[in-house]
Amino acid sequence: MATIDLSAIMADVRTALRVTTIAFDREIEGLMLAAIEDLRVAGVVVESIDDNPLVVRAIITYCKANFGQPDEYDRLKASYDEQKAQLVTATGHTVWEVG
Repeated sequence: MATIDLSAIMADVRTALRVTTIAFDREIEGLMLAAIEDLRVAGVVVESIDDNPLVVRAIITYCKANFGQPDEYDRLKASYDEQKAQLVTATGHTVWEVG
């Protein structure tokens, strides 16, 4: 399993969360790792996030749903689940062999 450079998208996640300080970086990093692991468990290949905007968007949505106490948790969770489902069924994004 490849190590992923989270710093590549940390600024994007901070911006999406409306966080302007590094004080929450440890919590945000934990959420990003949880999102990556959740995608991997579902079968999504996450070797590099630098060149995969769909994976980056899913990670950001996961973080928005789980950071603090968001007012729109249900909507954000549903959005993340839909993004994950699309990645799982998209050719070239999973570890599942095709026929």
